[in-house]
Amino acid sequence: MAPFSRSPVMQHIDRKSLYTSLEARIRYLHSFLDFGANDVEALTSGSKYIQALIPAVVNIVYKKLLQYDITARAFQTRSTAFEGPMDDVPDEDSPQILHRKMFLRAYLKKLCTDPTQMEFWEYLDKVGMMHTGIGRTYPLHIEYIHIGAGLAVIQDVLTEAILSHPRLHLARKIALVKALGKVIWIQNDLFTKWYVHDGEEFTDGMDFGVIEKEGWLHGKKVLDDEAATATASESEASDDTATGSPAARESKSSGALAKGVCPFTGMAASMGDLKVSDDKGGGAPPKAETARASE
Repeated sequence: MAPFSRSPVMQHIDRKSLYTSLEARIRYLHSFLDFGANDVEALTSGSKYIQALIPAVVNIVYKKLLQYDITARAFQTRSTAFEGPMDDVPDEDSPQILHRKMFLRAYLKKLCTDPTQMEFWEYLDKVGMMHTGIGRTYPLHIEYIHIGAGLAVIQDVLTEAILSHPRLHLARKIALVKALGKVIWIQNDLFTKWYVHDGEEFTDGMDFGVIEKEGWLHGKKVLDDEAATATASESEASDDTATGSPAARESKSSGALAKGVCPFTGMAASMGDLKVSDDKGGGAPPKAETARASE
Protein backbone atom coordinates (compact mmCIF):
# COMPACT_ATOMS: atom_id res chain seq x y z
CA MET A 1 0.00 0.00 0.00
CA ALA A 2 1.41 3.39 -1.03
CA PRO A 3 2.22 5.70 1.86
CA PHE A 4 -0.30 8.42 2.52
CA SER A 5 0.99 11.82 1.32
CA ARG A 6 -0.14 14.94 3.06
CA SER A 7 -0.22 18.43 1.62
CA PRO A 8 2.32 20.88 3.05
CA VAL A 9 1.12 22.81 6.06
CA MET A 10 -0.34 26.14 4.92
CA GLN A 11 1.68 29.07 6.19
CA HIS A 12 -0.04 31.96 7.90
CA ILE A 13 0.90 35.45 6.67
CA ASP A 14 -0.29 38.42 8.67
CA ARG A 15 -1.72 40.83 6.08
CA LYS A 16 -1.17 43.93 8.19
CA SER A 17 2.53 43.15 8.59
CA LEU A 18 3.01 43.18 4.81
CA TYR A 19 2.10 46.88 4.77
CA THR A 20 3.62 48.01 8.06
CA SER A 21 6.88 46.03 8.26
CA LEU A 22 9.38 46.02 5.41
CA GLU A 23 11.19 43.07 6.97
CA ALA A 24 7.97 41.01 7.08
CA ARG A 25 7.23 41.94 3.47
CA ILE A 26 10.72 40.86 2.35
CA ARG A 27 10.47 37.58 4.28
CA TYR A 28 7.17 36.80 2.56
CA LEU A 29 8.53 37.63 -0.91
CA HIS A 30 11.65 35.54 -0.29
CA SER A 31 9.50 32.61 0.77
CA PHE A 32 7.02 32.93 -2.10
CA LEU A 33 9.77 33.27 -4.74
CA ASP A 34 11.98 30.60 -3.12
CA PHE A 35 14.77 33.14 -2.86
CA GLY A 36 17.40 31.34 -0.84
CA ALA A 37 21.01 30.27 -0.46
CA ASN A 38 21.36 29.12 -4.08
CA ASP A 39 20.25 32.54 -5.31
CA VAL A 40 22.63 34.33 -2.94
CA GLU A 41 25.51 32.13 -4.13
CA ALA A 42 24.63 32.77 -7.78
CA LEU A 43 24.51 36.54 -7.25
CA THR A 44 27.75 36.54 -5.25
CA SER A 45 29.74 34.46 -7.71
CA GLY A 46 28.15 36.24 -10.68
CA SER A 47 28.64 39.80 -9.45
CA LYS A 48 31.72 40.26 -11.66
CA TYR A 49 29.65 39.45 -14.72
CA ILE A 50 27.00 41.96 -13.77
CA GLN A 51 29.49 44.71 -12.96
CA ALA A 52 31.18 44.27 -16.33
CA LEU A 53 27.80 44.93 -17.97
CA ILE A 54 26.84 48.02 -15.98
CA PRO A 55 28.18 50.75 -18.31
CA ALA A 56 26.45 49.26 -21.35
CA VAL A 57 23.19 48.73 -19.42
CA VAL A 58 23.22 52.36 -18.26
CA ASN A 59 23.75 53.62 -21.81
CA ILE A 60 20.95 51.45 -23.19
CA VAL A 61 18.51 52.53 -20.48
CA TYR A 62 19.14 56.24 -21.06
CA LYS A 63 18.99 55.88 -24.83
CA LYS A 64 15.55 54.37 -24.28
CA LEU A 65 14.40 57.04 -21.81
CA LEU A 66 15.49 59.83 -24.16
CA GLN A 67 13.72 58.21 -27.08
CA TYR A 68 10.29 59.36 -25.84
CA ASP A 69 9.22 62.84 -24.82
CA ILE A 70 7.04 61.49 -22.00
CA THR A 71 10.05 59.92 -20.25
CA ALA A 72 12.63 62.53 -21.29
CA ARG A 73 10.66 65.33 -19.69
CA ALA A 74 11.47 63.94 -16.24
CA PHE A 75 15.04 65.14 -16.77
CA GLN A 76 13.88 68.72 -17.22
CA THR A 77 13.16 68.79 -13.47
CA ARG A 78 16.21 69.49 -11.35
CA SER A 79 17.47 66.58 -9.26
CA THR A 80 17.94 67.10 -5.53
CA ALA A 81 21.67 66.39 -5.60
CA PHE A 82 22.50 68.17 -8.88
CA GLU A 83 23.31 71.89 -8.87
CA GLY A 84 25.01 72.20 -12.26
CA PRO A 85 23.69 73.58 -15.56
CA MET A 86 20.75 71.87 -17.26
CA ASP A 87 19.82 71.54 -20.93
CA ASP A 88 16.22 72.39 -21.79
CA VAL A 89 16.11 69.50 -24.25
CA PRO A 90 18.33 66.82 -22.71
CA ASP A 91 20.43 64.39 -24.70
CA GLU A 92 22.94 61.73 -23.63
CA ASP A 93 25.67 64.33 -23.09
CA SER A 94 23.54 66.75 -21.08
CA PRO A 95 24.91 67.51 -17.59
CA GLN A 96 21.77 66.26 -15.86
CA ILE A 97 21.84 63.00 -17.84
CA LEU A 98 25.50 62.35 -17.01
CA HIS A 99 24.60 62.94 -13.36
CA ARG A 100 21.64 60.53 -13.46
CA LYS A 101 23.78 57.91 -15.22
CA MET A 102 26.14 58.05 -12.25
CA PHE A 103 23.25 57.20 -9.92
CA LEU A 104 22.03 54.35 -12.11
CA ARG A 105 25.55 52.90 -12.16
CA ALA A 106 25.62 53.12 -8.36
CA TYR A 107 22.21 51.43 -8.17
CA LEU A 108 23.30 48.54 -10.39
CA LYS A 109 26.48 48.15 -8.35
CA LYS A 110 24.30 47.95 -5.24
CA LEU A 111 22.56 44.95 -6.80
CA CYS A 112 25.97 43.25 -6.65
CA THR A 113 26.26 43.63 -2.87
CA ASP A 114 25.11 41.28 -0.10
CA PRO A 115 21.36 40.47 -0.38
CA THR A 116 21.43 38.70 2.99
CA GLN A 117 21.62 42.10 4.69
CA MET A 118 18.39 43.99 5.37
CA GLU A 119 20.09 47.21 4.29
CA PHE A 120 20.18 45.81 0.74
CA TRP A 121 16.38 45.66 0.65
CA GLU A 122 15.97 48.94 2.54
CA TYR A 123 17.97 50.60 -0.22
CA LEU A 124 15.72 49.07 -2.90
CA ASP A 125 12.67 50.25 -0.96
CA LYS A 126 14.03 53.79 -0.77
CA VAL A 127 14.62 53.77 -4.53
CA GLY A 128 10.90 53.12 -4.90
CA MET A 129 10.01 55.90 -2.47
CA MET A 130 12.20 58.51 -4.18
CA HIS A 131 10.43 58.06 -7.50
CA THR A 132 7.15 59.21 -5.93
CA GLY A 133 8.77 62.51 -4.96
CA ILE A 134 8.99 61.83 -1.21
CA GLY A 135 12.21 63.09 0.38
CA ARG A 136 13.26 65.20 -2.59
CA THR A 137 13.98 68.93 -2.53
CA TYR A 138 12.46 69.17 -5.99
CA PRO A 139 9.52 66.71 -5.89
CA LEU A 140 9.19 64.58 -9.00
CA HIS A 141 6.59 61.84 -9.34
CA ILE A 142 7.44 59.28 -12.03
CA GLU A 143 4.34 57.44 -13.19
CA TYR A 144 4.57 53.72 -12.58
CA ILE A 145 4.11 52.68 -16.23
CA HIS A 146 7.59 54.08 -16.97
CA ILE A 147 9.09 52.45 -13.87
CA GLY A 148 7.83 49.00 -14.88
CA ALA A 149 9.01 49.45 -18.46
CA GLY A 150 12.45 50.59 -17.29
CA LEU A 151 12.90 47.56 -15.04
CA ALA A 152 11.86 45.32 -17.94
CA VAL A 153 14.58 46.84 -20.14
CA ILE A 154 17.22 46.26 -17.44
CA GLN A 155 16.13 42.64 -16.99
CA ASP A 156 15.99 42.03 -20.74
CA VAL A 157 19.49 43.38 -21.36
CA LEU A 158 21.04 41.50 -18.44
CA THR A 159 19.30 38.25 -19.39
CA GLU A 160 20.48 38.41 -23.01
CA ALA A 161 24.04 39.24 -22.01
CA ILE A 162 24.30 36.43 -19.47
CA LEU A 163 22.66 33.77 -21.63
CA SER A 164 24.81 34.66 -24.64
CA HIS A 165 28.10 34.54 -22.73
CA PRO A 166 30.27 32.05 -24.65
CA ARG A 167 32.26 30.65 -21.72
CA LEU A 168 29.82 30.45 -18.83
CA HIS A 169 28.38 27.03 -17.94
CA LEU A 170 24.67 26.72 -18.73
CA ALA A 171 23.80 25.81 -15.14
CA ARG A 172 25.54 28.97 -13.92
CA LYS A 173 23.72 31.08 -16.51
CA ILE A 174 20.36 29.69 -15.42
CA ALA A 175 21.11 30.21 -11.74
CA LEU A 176 22.23 33.81 -12.25
CA VAL A 177 19.32 34.73 -14.52
CA LYS A 178 16.84 33.25 -12.03
CA ALA A 179 18.40 35.02 -9.05
CA LEU A 180 18.52 38.36 -10.85
CA GLY A 181 14.94 37.93 -11.96
CA LYS A 182 13.81 37.45 -8.37
CA VAL A 183 15.70 40.52 -7.17
CA ILE A 184 14.27 42.66 -9.98
CA TRP A 185 10.74 41.48 -9.26
CA ILE A 186 11.16 42.23 -5.56
CA GLN A 187 12.41 45.66 -6.60
CA ASN A 188 9.28 45.97 -8.74
CA ASP A 189 7.17 45.21 -5.67
CA LEU A 190 9.09 47.80 -3.65
CA PHE A 191 8.19 50.34 -6.31
CA THR A 192 4.52 49.43 -6.44
CA LYS A 193 4.10 49.52 -2.64
CA TRP A 194 4.59 53.29 -2.89
CA TYR A 195 2.15 53.63 -5.79
CA VAL A 196 -0.82 51.34 -5.13
CA HIS A 197 -3.47 51.77 -2.45
CA ASP A 198 -3.54 48.20 -1.14
CA GLY A 199 -3.34 48.12 2.66
CA GLU A 200 -4.21 51.79 3.08
CA GLU A 201 -6.37 50.93 6.05
CA PHE A 202 -3.17 50.02 7.88
CA THR A 203 -0.90 52.83 6.68
CA ASP A 204 -3.21 55.86 6.65
CA GLY A 205 -1.58 58.36 8.97
CA MET A 206 1.32 56.00 9.65
CA ASP A 207 4.57 57.67 10.72
CA PHE A 208 7.36 56.41 8.46
CA GLY A 209 9.98 58.16 10.55
CA VAL A 210 12.66 60.50 9.24
CA ILE A 211 12.63 60.68 5.46
CA GLU A 212 16.25 61.02 4.43
CA LYS A 213 17.13 62.99 1.33
CA GLU A 214 18.07 61.41 -1.94
CA GLY A 215 21.38 59.53 -1.88
CA TRP A 216 21.36 58.86 1.89
CA LEU A 217 20.47 55.76 3.92
CA HIS A 218 20.82 55.47 7.70
CA GLY A 219 22.76 58.73 7.81
CA LYS A 220 25.34 57.50 5.29
CA LYS A 221 25.83 58.65 1.73
CA VAL A 222 24.97 55.81 -0.64
CA LEU A 223 27.23 57.32 -3.28
CA ASP A 224 30.02 59.61 -2.08
CA ASP A 225 32.43 61.57 -4.23
CA GLU A 226 35.12 58.89 -4.04
CA ALA A 227 32.67 56.16 -5.13
CA ALA A 228 31.40 58.35 -7.94
CA THR A 229 34.92 58.87 -9.26
CA ALA A 230 35.68 55.14 -9.01
CA THR A 231 32.42 54.29 -10.73
CA ALA A 232 33.15 56.67 -13.58
CA SER A 233 36.62 55.16 -14.03
CA GLU A 234 35.15 51.64 -14.09
CA SER A 235 32.62 52.85 -16.63
CA GLU A 236 35.33 53.99 -19.01
CA ALA A 237 37.30 50.76 -18.61
CA SER A 238 34.24 48.53 -18.93
CA ASP A 239 32.99 50.39 -21.98
CA ASP A 240 36.21 49.37 -23.73
CA THR A 241 35.70 45.70 -22.93
CA ALA A 242 31.93 45.55 -23.31
CA THR A 243 32.04 46.81 -26.88
CA GLY A 244 34.71 44.53 -28.26
CA SER A 245 33.17 43.61 -31.60
CA PRO A 246 34.00 45.78 -34.62
CA ALA A 247 30.35 46.77 -35.07
CA ALA A 248 29.98 47.69 -31.42
CA ARG A 249 33.24 49.70 -31.44
CA GLU A 250 32.03 51.59 -34.48
CA SER A 251 28.69 52.34 -32.82
CA LYS A 252 30.53 53.58 -29.71
CA SER A 253 32.70 55.96 -31.70
CA SER A 254 29.64 57.37 -33.43
CA GLY A 255 27.88 57.85 -30.08
CA ALA A 256 25.05 55.41 -30.82
CA LEU A 257 24.53 51.68 -30.63
CA ALA A 258 23.88 50.09 -33.98
CA LYS A 259 20.44 48.50 -34.15
CA GLY A 260 20.53 44.74 -33.82
CA VAL A 261 24.09 44.70 -32.44
CA CYS A 262 24.51 43.19 -29.00
CA PRO A 263 26.85 45.53 -27.06
CA PHE A 264 28.26 42.60 -25.10
CA THR A 265 29.61 40.54 -28.00
CA GLY A 266 33.21 41.27 -27.02
CA MET A 267 32.88 41.10 -23.25
CA ALA A 268 34.40 37.61 -23.07
CA ALA A 269 37.80 39.21 -23.64
CA SER A 270 37.57 40.84 -20.22
CA MET A 271 36.93 37.48 -18.55
CA GLY A 272 39.75 35.46 -20.02
CA ASP A 273 40.95 34.20 -16.66
CA LEU A 274 37.51 33.18 -15.45
CA LYS A 275 37.21 29.42 -14.85
CA VAL A 276 34.01 27.59 -14.05
CA SER A 277 34.07 23.95 -13.05
CA ASP A 278 31.96 21.39 -14.89
CA ASP A 279 28.72 20.31 -13.28
CA LYS A 280 29.41 16.74 -12.22
CA GLY A 281 26.31 16.32 -10.12
CA GLY A 282 23.75 17.08 -12.78
CA GLY A 283 21.74 19.25 -10.44
CA ALA A 284 23.04 22.22 -8.48
CA PRO A 285 24.91 25.00 -10.30
CA PRO A 286 28.68 24.44 -10.42
CA LYS A 287 30.92 26.29 -8.03
CA ALA A 288 33.11 28.95 -9.62
CA GLU A 289 36.76 28.05 -9.11
CA THR A 290 37.72 31.66 -9.76
CA ALA A 291 35.37 34.50 -10.49
CA ARG A 292 37.76 37.26 -11.30
CA ALA A 293 37.21 39.43 -14.33
CA SER A 294 39.81 41.84 -15.59
CA GLU A 295 39.56 45.12 -13.79
